[in-house]
Amino acid sequence: TGAAFGILAGHSASFRIPMLLAAAGLALGVLFWFVRTMPLERRIVIVACGGVLGGALGNMIDRAAYGEVIDFLDVYVGSWHWPAFNVADSAITVGAICLILDELLRVRKTT
Repeated sequence: TGAAFGILAGHSASFRIPMLLAAAGLALGVLFWFVRTMPLERRIVIVACGGVLGGALGNMIDRAAYGEVIDFLDVYVGSWHWPAFNVADSAITVGAICLILDELLRVRKTT
């Protein structure tokens, strides 16, 4: 019911859902503006932001429709357990990693 790693999970739905929807809406707006101002030559950044935008929108739709995000992928290796996640979470994570790598490589080229 909460956000990443259960943030706000202990709060009432009447507080949690509007707060998380507002935060997601703000993040979507900022990311959309960022993509619109990005030069077309930075295709990797645009595609990575698309993953983050799509994942955030998917989680936002879940939260608006069900009051929570449905996580259905649960990974175990022996006794090691990774927190449950969904496809939208994966898109956000891969997009964010691509953005970080792109920035690190871009900075490295300029030094």
